[in-house]
Amino acid sequence: MLNNYDELSPVAIDCLKEIGNIGSGSAACSLSEMLGKPVTMRVPDVIVMDYQEVIDHMGGPEKVITGILVRLEGDITGMIMFLLEDNFAKVVLSTFMNVQDVSMIKLDETQLSAISEMGNIMGGSYLLALSQLTGLTIDMSVPSMTVDMLGAIMSVPIIEFSEVGDKVLFIDDGFVIDGVDIKSSIILIPEMASLATLMKKLGVM
Repeated sequence: MLNNYDELSPVAIDCLKEIGNIGSGSAACSLSEMLGKPVTMRVPDVIVMDYQEVIDHMGGPEKVITGILVRLEGDITGMIMFLLEDNFAKVVLSTFMNVQDVSMIKLDETQLSAISEMGNIMGGSYLLALSQLTGLTIDMSVPSMTVDMLGAIMSVPIIEFSEVGDKVLFIDDGFVIDGVDIKSSIILIPEMASLATLMKKLGVM
């Protein structure tokens, strides 16, 4: 039985990298279909990090980003959070609403809804790929989205998953759309029993 993320073997980490690769590829395909544009995915890097390392890696606690939180239910419980920088919103809103001058802290309700829907599609695609790969039933909540400083956004998983420890699976990936490099990151926090279930399904425990 796994007690914390530090106990994951190199083989298990490699499996999680492959899951990140497949999930991100699925999300990229869905984005491409919705936007009507080619979307190229960067090869994701999966790292076990503590919360402070994630915050520092992404630019510090005062950096304003978009966080889209999806809770996991079914055979896997926990949460997945997409952390998206300004360029993502700019591409989405310029495509759907012909909005060019985008400020993340000044988006109206319609603009926020469009970005939230993209997060919904990405989350659904990611989890569908994971479900198909493992044969597990993974359901998701309706995504909740917020635009805030990174420190405030990260306080949600820090508080809710304190019993799991201070480590998360940090998936550092991104997309290229219309020649624009869009940095995105994913924090995957399955509860430890769920992570053990996942590893057993993948044959690495």
